[in-house]
Amino acid sequence: MSPNTQVFVLDCGGQYCHLIARKVREFGIYAEVRPSETPAAEMSGARGIILSGGPSSVYEPGSPTVDPEIFSLGVPVLGICYGQQLMAYLLGGKVLPGEKGEYGLAFLDVDGRGRLLDGVETGQQIWMSHRDTVMVVPPGFAALGHTSTCAIASMADEERRLYAVQFHPEVAHTHPGRRILSNFLNTICGCVQDWDPSQRIPAIEELIRKVVAGRKVFFFVSGGVDSTVAYTLCLRALDPDHVHGAYVDTGLMREGETEFVRENFARLGARHFQVVDAREEFLSPLAGVTAPENKRHIIGEQFVMVQERILQSGHYTDADWILGQGTIYPDTIESGGTKKADLIKTHHNRVAGIQKLIDTGRIIEPLSSFYKDEVREIGRELGISAELLERHPFPGPGLAIRCLCEHTSAPLEKLPDGYLLPVHSVGVQGDSRTYRPALALEEMPSDDIHATELINTIRGINRVVALAGSHAPLAQMHGTNGTITEERLAHLRRVDAIVRRLSHESGFDGKIWQFPVVLLPVGTAARPDSVVLRPIDSVDGMTASAVIMPPELLRQMVAELLAVEGVCAVFYDLTHKPPATIEWE
Repeated sequence: MSPNTQVFVLDCGGQYCHLIARKVREFGIYAEVRPSETPAAEMSGARGIILSGGPSSVYEPGSPTVDPEIFSLGVPVLGICYGQQLMAYLLGGKVLPGEKGEYGLAFLDVDGRGRLLDGVETGQQIWMSHRDTVMVVPPGFAALGHTSTCAIASMADEERRLYAVQFHPEVAHTHPGRRILSNFLNTICGCVQDWDPSQRIPAIEELIRKVVAGRKVFFFVSGGVDSTVAYTLCLRALDPDHVHGAYVDTGLMREGETEFVRENFARLGARHFQVVDAREEFLSPLAGVTAPENKRHIIGEQFVMVQERILQSGHYTDADWILGQGTIYPDTIESGGTKKADLIKTHHNRVAGIQKLIDTGRIIEPLSSFYKDEVREIGRELGISAELLERHPFPGPGLAIRCLCEHTSAPLEKLPDGYLLPVHSVGVQGDSRTYRPALALEEMPSDDIHATELINTIRGINRVVALAGSHAPLAQMHGTNGTITEERLAHLRRVDAIVRRLSHESGFDGKIWQFPVVLLPVGTAARPDSVVLRPIDSVDGMTASAVIMPPELLRQMVAELLAVEGVCAVFYDLTHKPPATIEWE
């Protein structure tokens, strides 16, 4: 045990496991993530133990578990989501599948205060991601709170200092989350401050020098926040002449993106930077491909092939150079980056070719332990311009994963609440990956609560969209044979540019975290595609809430988008994360 480790976070495979440790450290308290099965004896000197969420069911053989002796150490324990269920299961309670799931937005009604929920007002917003639920608390426990779906949203045994919540206090969208964590860490555990996050940059630079070990670094940058900050850190930590960079134009970029990157890297003082035209190398292998995981694998492997071609072009040798990447923590965890975590989607920087470089020590990823908001903070400390740091996140695979593809002409299926779209998107429900259709409503609802309730009730969907405007009613639309083509990409670039311009002119882009624009192969023979608007608010990308834009802005945006050639309809994505991922693929 590190001498500063006051709190252990036991990893049960949850998407937010590392985020828990980060939130603990934000209190100035050092926390360490360990495998869930870590022996109790190794944690006897800790001040607190936290059990993370996870994608499994506690009653299934082989599901993650903990050493039951942790509950007898006299050390306070907090179970979160799966952690609550595991605590209940091991201590004699009852855990069963609920009648319906509970994903994203919920409201906590406080039934019993105790120390964990001290100061938490009833009716506050919390964030859920579960279907299993604690039906009966273990002996000695009392229920502390409930939601409209979950009878036991929190429980505690005050005498043994064992506490649990079904929701996620570590995510930004749980409004009383910081108070709950403070109650556990400071009041219950009696932790003391021993961690200073201001020392991040010197520590990162020292790590860079250690990993690089006298070699040189070649970066393939995207022009986004992550790769730019990682590149700048390497410029600072190493001899700038030993840090080279290239921007690969894949043909999957936004309008004006290549020019923006070229100008900004010149301002950074990059001495050795080039733009590589590789459009044909990416677009040809993607022709006819529809499955999102296949797209991501192809793009990732093509990146590796382009990288190898450039590295072997005579200027760089395997022995002298290693590869730099701007990978951040959500990329690794959603790619199944910990032992028990579920694969949500394979990020282009975690495909087999990249993993081989990692395994052979030929890669440096200075930001792989950080979240997007932390990366922006580091960038500000480095003096990188706000114009670049405040850019909305853009996926590494580019427009390919916003250009949805299907080989179908199926009509939209009518359900009691709307129409089932004949396309699938990726979701995350109960910390597990889902790949399901979206439900389309015929008109915009007054709020997003109805969308949340529909997803919790209808098992076969993970996303709800509403029709914001159309050339044809939903009953007349059908799936179309849409693949990645130059024509569809041009249409997507055009609609994306319209959305970005209007969002910027209105100031709306400053009120949201990201605004993906998606092209769906759904429409009519004359207008075969539709557009999905996906404005969201987030802090770190691990959770997100759908944001409804002002009505006048939406009307103007819909009118311009429907004037674009080939666009049949404009849908508005009303879904939080979870149950949907931010991107559709």
